[in-house]
Amino acid sequence: MTHTSDLIELIADKFSSKHLLKWLNPNTGKWEQMCGQAFSQAAIDAAKALVGCGIAPGERVGIYSPNMREAMFTELGIFAARAVSVPLYATCSPDQVAFIAKKSSFRTLFVGQQYQYNNAYEVQREQNLFDRIIIYDRKVVKQFNDHTSLYYDEFIRMGDSMRNETLVKERHGEALPSDLALLIYTSGTSGEPKGVQVLHSQILKQIENHHRLYPFIAASDTSVDVLPLSHIFEKIWFYFCLSQGVRTAIVSDPRSIIELMPQIRPTLMCNVPRYWEKIYRAVRAHIEQSTPFMRWLYKCAIRTGERFHFDYYNKGVHAPIWISLPYWLYAHTIFMALKRFIGIEHGRFFPTAGAELNDEINHFLQSVGIPIIIGYGLSESCATVSAYPRRGFIPGSIGQIIPGLEVRIDPETQEIQLRGETITPGYFDNPEANKEAFTEDGWFRTGDAGRKEGDTLFFIERLKDLYKTANGKYIAPQQIENLLTADPYLLEVAVIADRHRFVSALIYPDWQLLKEKAVAHGIVDNQISIDEMANRADITRFLMSHIESLQTSLASFEKIKRISLLKAPFSVERGELTHTGKLRRKQINTNYALQIADMYREGDEQ
Repeated sequence: MTHTSDLIELIADKFSSKHLLKWLNPNTGKWEQMCGQAFSQAAIDAAKALVGCGIAPGERVGIYSPNMREAMFTELGIFAARAVSVPLYATCSPDQVAFIAKKSSFRTLFVGQQYQYNNAYEVQREQNLFDRIIIYDRKVVKQFNDHTSLYYDEFIRMGDSMRNETLVKERHGEALPSDLALLIYTSGTSGEPKGVQVLHSQILKQIENHHRLYPFIAASDTSVDVLPLSHIFEKIWFYFCLSQGVRTAIVSDPRSIIELMPQIRPTLMCNVPRYWEKIYRAVRAHIEQSTPFMRWLYKCAIRTGERFHFDYYNKGVHAPIWISLPYWLYAHTIFMALKRFIGIEHGRFFPTAGAELNDEINHFLQSVGIPIIIGYGLSESCATVSAYPRRGFIPGSIGQIIPGLEVRIDPETQEIQLRGETITPGYFDNPEANKEAFTEDGWFRTGDAGRKEGDTLFFIERLKDLYKTANGKYIAPQQIENLLTADPYLLEVAVIADRHRFVSALIYPDWQLLKEKAVAHGIVDNQISIDEMANRADITRFLMSHIESLQTSLASFEKIKRISLLKAPFSVERGELTHTGKLRRKQINTNYALQIADMYREGDEQ
């Protein structure tokens, strides 16, 4: 392949009758499927409609939708028309839509459901940024005075002509690896989003890299498309799966994933650490609620699994019979029951990236036979920079550097810097950002601190997130947050320390679990509300004493000394989280200024 649009022909030739997509029909509640031939034709139909409405080579086209099969057809159609896809997160606000539309200059916008349509129409009405809005979901109700928006099926019918088919073939014949494929606007933890340029050559190189690294992934596998397709991690994963004929189950609402997993029962799935944190808590809660005998048996099984995986399997060494035999028994009984409980009993490859996964959680999941593949990447690197091999990974690392990519560590700042075929040529129409992002000798600055041992990479912290206390000590907040969020009581943690005398934290606990424990200790009665609990000093002290027991591995200056309990989790809508679930620390500091001030009000640390 020399261009991502070549996938259209590849799937028609190699996987014509293979079921490549499945999705849940919301009207019937049943799963429906689509074969390779139909998928290929749907992408060509999208390309014909695009050229028919005048989309020129190099023109930007926006896709503002949750994961839907129509969005997949559209993007491959955009590629076949030699245009550029600009994916937007389905949760973007009208202001964010307008910002990206202005920066990228797209005039055609595809929208998924009612939420996206309403926001897009508001932007169109107030700022007149679009020539056309095209709606995927037929159930979307258009505004009464909207006479220009089209439903997707209407749009496709408009492109059905021999002339448009000929134009698509001509453009496909002229397509080059150096064509711009994507403009991905970073969700960004600080500052304005920047348009990362991704070339077709980068996408194809990553497909090639992953095929070489993981050749066992094949057409017999089933993957889950649950992360947003606007996320570079999910996007490259989807195109890699498509190239291998892997069947993909589309999940439009990520909140339903835990409920849907037992129906899908995938062998593969990309996801972020937050998902595995929830799974870990659910499994641990299941174990804790078991009978004393079963709890003992679980502990024996987990200890055996830990020895088998970390002392033998991961090192490529055959385990002795007194380890391998009980492990085999546990793997086919206890561990199988746990995995069936969450719908992954057939799972054999689960890449995770986008943030750090707590070492304790990773250790536990590997021990019970859930093959987590930790990796590291950015939009600017077209996803993967490093990833675990199937065997031989180093716990605590972010994997081995992929072939063909150069990585160096700045000796002064410890910044991870990159150079290679998968690195972006730069940010779109943003010379100032490009000057800041690249060194004089052409290396891309990731903004992440790390270290390298041979070809294995270790993550330390986002350089911008490093805190310096008033005492001159440097604090890596993610490492502390990561340590605490493995605990079932602590659902979300935001460490505060910059320019302060000691470390504090905003915490959203599992209120139900905390209440049960507090009732059991006689601190509160069963009728107390969350609002009352959040304002009780004895509840704060109780949870703080629990946190103390989790911090034994930290240096004294790193330990959290005070906490403030939140009644609601951090939110994308309030600007506290990026669309990929990372903390926006500046906004959190603004939104919770009063609580933070209270934690540092007079007196020494506790």
